[in-house]
Amino acid sequence: MALDNEMINIAKKAKEASRVLATLDADRKNSALKSMARNLIKKKAAILKANRLDVKNARRKGLSAAMLERLTLNDKRLKSMADGLRTVASLKDEVGVVYDTQKRPNGLWICKMRVPIGVIAIIYESRPNVTSDCVGLCLKSGNSIILRGGSEAINSNIAIYDILNSAAKASKLPDGSINMVKTTDRKAVGILLKQADYIDLVMPRGGEGLIREVVSKSRIPVIKHYKGICHVYVDRYADINMAHRIAVNAKVQRPGVCNAMETLLVHNEIAPRFLPVLVKELQDKGVEVRGCQKTRAMARGVKAAKENDWSQEYLDLILAVKVVSSLDEAIGHIARYGSMHSDTIVTDNYSNAMKFLRCVDSSSVYLNASTRFTDGGEFGMGAEIGISTDKLHARGPMGLHELTSYKYVIFGNGQIRT
Repeated sequence: MALDNEMINIAKKAKEASRVLATLDADRKNSALKSMARNLIKKKAAILKANRLDVKNARRKGLSAAMLERLTLNDKRLKSMADGLRTVASLKDEVGVVYDTQKRPNGLWICKMRVPIGVIAIIYESRPNVTSDCVGLCLKSGNSIILRGGSEAINSNIAIYDILNSAAKASKLPDGSINMVKTTDRKAVGILLKQADYIDLVMPRGGEGLIREVVSKSRIPVIKHYKGICHVYVDRYADINMAHRIAVNAKVQRPGVCNAMETLLVHNEIAPRFLPVLVKELQDKGVEVRGCQKTRAMARGVKAAKENDWSQEYLDLILAVKVVSSLDEAIGHIARYGSMHSDTIVTDNYSNAMKFLRCVDSSSVYLNASTRFTDGGEFGMGAEIGISTDKLHARGPMGLHELTSYKYVIFGNGQIRT
């Protein structure tokens, strides 16, 4: 019962705070965010100390290299976190904006007004920078937040939260604006997911297992993506040098994140000129390449791809490669095996480009660019609270706009219905 009461009290406080946050002016929210950014840098030693403990424990538990990379903080990443808060502070405040106005024949003005969602619970793994990103976006959009990070990053998350919450209190934000579940007891998540009276939205960020568990147990609406099975399709009309750069970047630049390429599709007319050179460079960079029979005939050292490789999110230096006979085959492959996250075509053919952009039903679809740009910061949002592959309410990286809903506001001068 003690844990139940603790979670319910957190949810209640967050709900009470959300009503005040919804009415705060932009200057007050922006001032708090800038104070948080300053505190992150000023007190970075405490964060890095806590993070070193998490990394040490993670190594002892045998976490993969990709997971360790996501967990590790350094001066550069802390600066990026602080810069993200400052960028969010500089963005236009969505709350209270009135739009889509129309005048009815009876003289009524029908309008929409952007409003906060309310209380948002974030359940996440591994990446402690998520703590500051989500706090910044939720506060700016007038939402209170409940954070529940993974046990592997517990010390880092608590250190970041304490620093941000201290700045929030100093800025006189309402108590309960920022909340963190500091226990690693997994029962806490189950209790939170039942608090539909107080929590308005749940966003799980992490592996597929975590996300499916949250979806199955939640009584609260959930926005999520299960996997990041991202494709690069090199069309027969591709610029080979451009395709080479994009493929290497999409796989190698940061392989342990959801927008990294997991499958490379190559048109059979360009494959003999493209694949041998690309595969060798990827292998030189430590990538294990698994390919179809045609790929293996064109490049050395390629392991045979199995059926489950096409639907695998490796989050590691592993890549599946398939040679296709047409644009339609590439689109069909993505429809069958993809996760509706991020996919790109490399081509100089306008018709092929537009067909790919229209027909591939992913939340982010690219022409001649790396999938690695599917990121709130890269999209000009300052940060993101998560990436959605759902079709209702929000798709792709979610920033300030996606953290608001709307209500109708109607202006009259005495009208009655007859």
